[in-house]
Amino acid sequence: MTRRLVTSPAGAFRRSSGVLGDHESGSAVADFAMVAGLLSLLFVAVFQLGLALHIRNTLISCASEGARYGARADATPQDGVARASQLIRASLPSRYADNVSAEDATVNGIAVVRVRIVAPLPVLGPLGPDRVLSIQARAFSERQ
Repeated sequence: MTRRLVTSPAGAFRRSSGVLGDHESGSAVADFAMVAGLLSLLFVAVFQLGLALHIRNTLISCASEGARYGARADATPQDGVARASQLIRASLPSRYADNVSAEDATVNGIAVVRVRIVAPLPVLGPLGPDRVLSIQARAFSERQ
């Protein structure tokens, strides 16, 4: 087994053994292509998960605020629907505010206002199947 000094076109020197030879040269391009593809898919998956969580958390916040607004003594549950829809339209695309409802309910003998939002689940960017994500929020009614 002899060792020889190989010169690359750029003038850099490297040692190569006679056993492996030069058949591994150029494999860095294939490695980069495979790793870049996997890293791109991983980035898109993490980004999509972050977008879905952002939309879900925003809808939870809007539903909670709508329930609190509708539970005030001088308001009705429909005022809570209007408030939740307004907040959703201010922070997300308007199609997320298409299905917002509110009702008076009783939980363990206590009157509450329940706001429910049914929205699409973002699967590919903000696009996704409709009426999959269901959010509910309750607030104690001040009209008791």
